[in-house]
Amino acid sequence: MRDNNFALGHLAMLAFSILIAGSFALGVQFANLVDPAAMTAFRFLISGVVVGTFAVFGPGIKREHLRAPWRYLLLGALFAIYFTLMFEGLKTATAVSGSAVFTLTPIMSGLFGYWLLGQVTTRRMAMALAVGAAGAVWVIFQGDLGSMLRFEVGRGEAIYFFGCIAHALYTPLVRKLNRGEPIIVFTFGMIVSGCLILSLISVPQIVATDWAALPQIFWIGLFYVSICASSMTFFLLQFAAMQLPSANVMAYTYLTPTWVIVWQLALGQGAPPVIVFIGVGATVVALLMLVRRD
Repeated sequence: MRDNNFALGHLAMLAFSILIAGSFALGVQFANLVDPAAMTAFRFLISGVVVGTFAVFGPGIKREHLRAPWRYLLLGALFAIYFTLMFEGLKTATAVSGSAVFTLTPIMSGLFGYWLLGQVTTRRMAMALAVGAAGAVWVIFQGDLGSMLRFEVGRGEAIYFFGCIAHALYTPLVRKLNRGEPIIVFTFGMIVSGCLILSLISVPQIVATDWAALPQIFWIGLFYVSICASSMTFFLLQFAAMQLPSANVMAYTYLTPTWVIVWQLALGQGAPPVIVFIGVGATVVALLMLVRRD
């Protein structure tokens, strides 16, 4: 049973990486249309309806599931920070470079996992994280050694990096704070909390936005990120976080730049410069090193 859950955890994160990549490919097309906090609040509202429906008609939401509500507020705040800074960053970052920043989360997640859960990083895992980080840096700087040496990081990439810190902290906290609640219910509590927090801080932006005048690409992208890249990925991430070490869970982020390129080709957006594929290849190698079970 343990081996089955281990395998399912990996499958969950494979699906997670594909769905997350779509949010980058679509996000760059509508990130500049609405205030990031207001858009993320709307996104959490849609996700909450979807996840809440499954929670109510699935395991049900019981009084004992609502113990220590501060846990949901903390997790919701972290994901609210992550998504808000993601869309703020995508105003200027490219989809591929943004997804490369996302691949830095395994290193941070591994550090947080050690701090919060005592999860020890093996020598092979440390080497894999280093390879993946090198590949991510290569993609972020588009293979330009001069820009790397001058550390010319784009504004969007820098903003999104701080969001990824929140994401990396979220992963080990899920395992630490869960007290036996069903994953779908735990996910719902986090989404509702994130929605409430964002709604309170972005009331002026929500009221000022002419939602009816927004183009079709916004609504297509919003419902995709709300259902596929939020509702589904929240569940997949929390399920995997209960089965795998934090660094292994986040290892699948290394596939994101590859899937982003696939998404861009499918959407007719073209491929990045050939030199970028060196870094993408390094992130795939890092993934293969990380998913091996010690």
